[in-house]
Amino acid sequence: MRTLADPNARFAGDDGSPDPITRQAIARVSDHTSYVRALVALCSSRLLMPIVASGDETDHPDPDRHAEMAAVKLVNDSGTFLLAFTGLDSMQQWQADARPVPCTLDDLCATVKESGADQLLIDVAGPTSLVIAGEALDLFADGYAVAEFEGEEFAWVKYAEDEAPADDTAEQIASLEQSLAEMEQLIDEAERNSGH
Repeated sequence: MRTLADPNARFAGDDGSPDPITRQAIARVSDHTSYVRALVALCSSRLLMPIVASGDETDHPDPDRHAEMAAVKLVNDSGTFLLAFTGLDSMQQWQADARPVPCTLDDLCATVKESGADQLLIDVAGPTSLVIAGEALDLFADGYAVAEFEGEEFAWVKYAEDEAPADDTAEQIASLEQSLAEMEQLIDEAERNSGH
């Protein structure tokens, strides 16, 4: 996975502190508009993907055997989730020995698809959990971001110099709003399953 092999160099020196604006936006999610606002905040935020040791179980010490590091997936009746966190504090609350890999939202969503998961679960142990799935996940994985304009208008945009933003903005907004209704159920189920 590209996020494991090639962490973003611009996060060098990152101390793992959460972005308070992003945390606040997630905590305020109560309807479609506030959910999309949380996505807007996440688009410009550094997130942490936890990796944990796996595959080193032996009956006796073996100096030639090394544990492999793997991203973490959570499986329940709602689907398969790749985990991510807004800060080191929330990640350590979930599992103290997990190692953080700093990522952007688009990289994480691409990793969800590469890993065989179908949803991204942010801050499973709190302070407030958020799920990204469906069309929103696919668009983030393709390098799109959500931007907010005046009058509570939202649009998918792509900032790559060689690719112009899609010209069917109104259709994409309508499609996003339709998928948000389904996502609300995923958010509720994920929070119930995580005990938050």
